[in-house]
Amino acid sequence: MEDKILALFDQKQNWTLNEIEAALNLRSTEAFVQLVKTLNVLEDKHILLNNHHHYMRMDANQYLVGKLKDISRFEWMLSDGVQKIYLPKHKNEGLFVDDLVLVDIQTKKVVRVYEHTIHQLTGTMVRRKKQLVFHSDIDYHCEFQLKTMDPSLRPGTKVVAQITNYARPVEIKISEIIGNEKDPGVDITSMLYANKVRMHFNEKVQKELKKIPHEVRDQDRENRVDLRSLITFTIDGDDAKDFDDAISIERKPSGYRLYVHIADVSHYVQTKSAIDREAFARSTSIYVCDRVIPMLPFDLSNGICSLNPNVDRCTLTVQMEIDATGHCTSYKIYPSLIHSNQRCTYKKVNQLLEGNVVSEYARIRNQLFDLEACAYLLENQAKERGAIQFETKEPAIVLNDKGKAVDVYEKTRGYAEEMIEQCMILANVCVANCLHQAHLPCMYRVHLKPNPEKASTINTMALALHLSYDIMPDEIEPKVLAQFLSSLEENEAYPIISMISLRAMEKAYYDADCLGHFGLALEEYCHFTSPIRRYSDLVVHRMLRKYLFEKQDREQVSKDIHAIGQQAEHVSEKEREAIAIERLVNDYKKAEYMQKNIGRVYTGMISGVQKFGFFVELSNTIEGLVPVHTLMDDFYIFDEDTLTLQARSQKKAYQLGQKVRVVCTGVDVPKGHVEFALITSQNGKKH
Repeated sequence: MEDKILALFDQKQNWTLNEIEAALNLRSTEAFVQLVKTLNVLEDKHILLNNHHHYMRMDANQYLVGKLKDISRFEWMLSDGVQKIYLPKHKNEGLFVDDLVLVDIQTKKVVRVYEHTIHQLTGTMVRRKKQLVFHSDIDYHCEFQLKTMDPSLRPGTKVVAQITNYARPVEIKISEIIGNEKDPGVDITSMLYANKVRMHFNEKVQKELKKIPHEVRDQDRENRVDLRSLITFTIDGDDAKDFDDAISIERKPSGYRLYVHIADVSHYVQTKSAIDREAFARSTSIYVCDRVIPMLPFDLSNGICSLNPNVDRCTLTVQMEIDATGHCTSYKIYPSLIHSNQRCTYKKVNQLLEGNVVSEYARIRNQLFDLEACAYLLENQAKERGAIQFETKEPAIVLNDKGKAVDVYEKTRGYAEEMIEQCMILANVCVANCLHQAHLPCMYRVHLKPNPEKASTINTMALALHLSYDIMPDEIEPKVLAQFLSSLEENEAYPIISMISLRAMEKAYYDADCLGHFGLALEEYCHFTSPIRRYSDLVVHRMLRKYLFEKQDREQVSKDIHAIGQQAEHVSEKEREAIAIERLVNDYKKAEYMQKNIGRVYTGMISGVQKFGFFVELSNTIEGLVPVHTLMDDFYIFDEDTLTLQARSQKKAYQLGQKVRVVCTGVDVPKGHVEFALITSQNGKKH
């Protein structure tokens, strides 16, 4: 019936329901019901539009369907992935971030809301005109109405509210009481609830936890290689509580024998158990500035699965032979039993490597220097094959005892972090190679070659900066890009090109197919080294156990590959959600910190340019927007190719990587937004 209906719109643009019924000569109730269903489908497909009087065919020149993004106090941005337009908020009220909407391009007004993605809000109960009302944490420019009032609610109570009706006012009901707004950490808890983060482990999980031992038993030691005589150590951050990887290393005449021991979570978490189902639902631990929301309960992640010092632990070990050039000449993978001798921190290991005395590491001092030498070899091999080193920054946010942000700075990395990273990458490569070459199921970590259209932005920016770069976007290879970036390390253009190159990359994800990792310049790669915090790694452990250690029948291989394909989609999505939540909390706390610095002048670098303004990143990783409407000295035009705001007079331009001086003019803490303005010199000009 779809084709018949659409044929009518070739005759004229607007049709009423009765006109369509008559034109199709429908004579039964069943046919009429089918007509209405088909019209609804065509509306859902955004082919037809019903304005409550007529059906009309959607005109791509008149309408745009996309999701809303909140970019400033004044504007929404609507994008369909190709085209984007900016909508004034005063014309479009009662909307929410990520709403799927239809917009009239000419009037810039939302004509239809197809789908709301926000169904849950957090906020505070406040007293207003002798009534207790709900005040949303984020200003959605709409009123909320509580249909029923819980008598236990008081002013200052933080709550979770479910939207029951997207009317005006928006109707809500209270689903959970979080605590008092002044309690430390309640603000972050509210954000986690608002983003539907799973905060608690259910009763079934708690019941299963009681059956899991707190120490390694005799039966746990069976069928394991006993490596307790090896000197073994962990290296993690100062505040780490869960240790899922440990290292042993032996110097050999031909090079090194490197052992990477990984917590054997699969020994304790059985497939389809309540713990496993909850771990899969979460798929990853989430790390925010005041806590960890773990994938596994703390009894496991900080207890029996954690490779704590001075206790026996069940592990899976990758034993690798590294020659004098840094090549891995052979490897073995097997279940093992270890006894960690020392819990090390990156900070103290870096101090040791820099020549300082760290007395508590005296017993493993030689091993740490052997690991450093081995890591240099592995790093050289990574550079040789073309692994790309992007310039990235990670924030550290310091909170006081009230949970408020009092400092923000960029985390620094020493060689200890690089050592562990090189060891983990090599172990992951060996495991991926083992399963792939044996045609066994595996959840691979995939990073595809960049889309030529995105890759072309590197060429455009290089041309704009007068850099020699003539690689065809559809022929880009990691080694060539890595060499180009390396050649610019002393050039002031390096941060810009590194930033553009990173943004041109595809997002890494999980897949049942071995499709390679572009950024690491590897044909085979998976995640094996963090089963405490990533479900993908737990899946890989189970495949090793099932087919390599227990040598089960291969008749399940195709079934497992299919299952992993489905799991990979879910795990990839949950990873993206976790990254978004971590960034959301960081932005919130950065804005909170900047609240006390309004009026302060900073020097920063332009990190992003859009039609509506440009973003400036400070040395402490805080980023803020300079809105284009604040640039009063000229009219600025956005050049999307060179990511430049060019003054119409051609006297001035603002582009990516440019150093500017700004003053913090305002913040929106709930939204995590910081706003800057270019500072004015004595002659009144912006610079």
